[in-house]
Amino acid sequence: MNETKLRKLTATDNTELARMANNKLIWNNLRDRFPHPYSLEDADFFINLVKDEDPCYNFAIEYNGKLAGVITLMPQEDVYRRNAEIGYWIGQEFWGKQIITQAITLITDYGFKSLQLKRIFTGIFEYNPASMRALEKNGYEKEGIARQSIYKNGQYWNEHKYAKLNPDL
Repeated sequence: MNETKLRKLTATDNTELARMANNKLIWNNLRDRFPHPYSLEDADFFINLVKDEDPCYNFAIEYNGKLAGVITLMPQEDVYRRNAEIGYWIGQEFWGKQIITQAITLITDYGFKSLQLKRIFTGIFEYNPASMRALEKNGYEKEGIARQSIYKNGQYWNEHKYAKLNPDL
């Protein structure tokens, strides 16, 4: 049986994290602050940055015992403090296996039940329909499209805005 789970990142994830993240196809769907090329030093920096989080907001996505990617909740501040932005990526060899759909389920449940978030949201680049489908399978609803709000790889792109509300709050 194929199993997806979330866990804390560890120092021993650094080599595999760097290998998978150093892929322009992954970087194309992420914000430019995500390094490219992605080095072992970048992996070490990120792991050290998040290793002592309490509560944890950054998780390794593990699939059948192997590191498959990273998923994050970015808590908001002030009047938005019961909101978090979700972000994620998985290694190319794990694409098309429903892993990210399962990881979104797990982190959404965690955000709603453990962190008592009211709303989890994200923006998806228009050319990433697989990510939109994964969110929709988890009950995220499209709230709108921010026209040409993304500037990536020298071009303007639309951003599709998605959110899910905690039904228990």
